Amino acid sequence: MEREIHYLMESDEETLRLEMKTDRERVKTQAQWCGIGPGQRVLDLGCGTGKTTSIIHELVQPGGSVVGVDGSRERIAYAEKQYGAHEGIEFHSCDLTGLLEDLGEFDVIWMRFVLEYFRHESAGIVRNLKQCLKPGGVLCLLDLDHNCLNHYELSPRLEDILGKIIGTLERKYNFDPYAGRKLYSYLYDEGFEEIEAHIMAHHLIYGEVREEDAFNWVKKIEMVARAAGALFDTYPGGFEGFTGDFEEFFYDPRRFTYSCLILCKGRMPK
Repeated sequence: MEREIHYLMESDEETLRLEMKTDRERVKTQAQWCGIGPGQRVLDLGCGTGKTTSIIHELVQPGGSVVGVDGSRERIAYAEKQYGAHEGIEFHSCDLTGLLEDLGEFDVIWMRFVLEYFRHESAGIVRNLKQCLKPGGVLCLLDLDHNCLNHYELSPRLEDILGKIIGTLERKYNFDPYAGRKLYSYLYDEGFEEIEAHIMAHHLIYGEVREEDAFNWVKKIEMVARAAGALFDTYPGGFEGFTGDFEEFFYDPRRFTYSCLILCKGRMPK
């Protein structure tokens, strides 16, 4: 239960990035589509800073409870300090790829922006979660599709290097930019019933950019680019040249950027 796993996006500013980018109203809308409501016991798997866990905690009142689980002990320590004082909310550091039956059974399991970091283990993670669901319980999977790649109008050199960066992350760091389109199949293959899917824009950015969106995207691109390493040996100005070019692009009000979020839910057979 205590083994800490590698996280591609790890940096000194990752806790701040996660706090800033998590929009309470969007999370509420997504959780309500998933059927999260009063009286339920919910598992928030991959809870990060605990902000989503606190939002879910509000939705399951009165009488409900929520358990937030993350692979980062640092993030769990932050979550406990920031959000752990309320009755009916608790946090644990766990290996997300392992068995989690020690946490008990849940009415709903919510997993948002997790499987994109586990390209090889995703199907196994979903399979393991069946052990934590009550008969008739609901598993909710939410992830991005074509992640980081939906921008217009990139210069040819930016478009080329972004594609190479994502390809490197797939091969070397277990990242899945196409996680969203696979969620339905994971539920189908594990025999879930009443499967539903929904699609919405997670980001839709045009015109003048909000500072929180700029911070999120620039930091996100910096972190994934650092993981790509030697790709920048031939880029004009190297790593700094690339990040400068992307920041200039992102602050241009002509820019159009979006992220496609796919939501899937299925019911555990009784």
